[in-house]
Amino acid sequence: MKTAWMSGFGVFLALGFLFFGGAAYWSSPVQPIRFNHAIHVANGMDCADCHPGARTGENATLPGIDVCLSCHGEALTKSPEEEKIRTIAKAGKEIPWVQLTRVPRHVYFSHRRHAGLGGIPCTECHGPMEKRTAPPPEPFRTLNMNACIQCHQQRNVRHDCDDCHR
Repeated sequence: MKTAWMSGFGVFLALGFLFFGGAAYWSSPVQPIRFNHAIHVANGMDCADCHPGARTGENATLPGIDVCLSCHGEALTKSPEEEKIRTIAKAGKEIPWVQLTRVPRHVYFSHRRHAGLGGIPCTECHGPMEKRTAPPPEPFRTLNMNACIQCHQQRNVRHDCDDCHR
């Protein structure tokens, strides 16, 4: 009786995960533009050119339409991906980027403190974006407490609870 109940519960749980929660684990987010980091870096651009605050603010932020239009207001190529920028702008909208890298809401994280003052390269957390010809399908690194503490220990910097949990 107990085995049958446990088996039934397991099947119920698996089906629930499959139909209601599993899709998020098996599918990659689709970005609105197939952004090519490699070509932008090859043209001399830096992370902070498109991600304001990457070294000076709390948040690096995702590029707003105004950032993209500063170079792509007029066509530079015949790329349909580039044309999407102007189409979105003509509609008076922002680019609906899907943010991949996140820290929990109860955690305070400052890009200024880590990338600006600490000198940690963007690639440490975000991977070799300069080589990517398409948006990444998932975050490069899982940012959780263990990863953060390990990084702080490797660099011999403080990791008191109050530094991050505010």
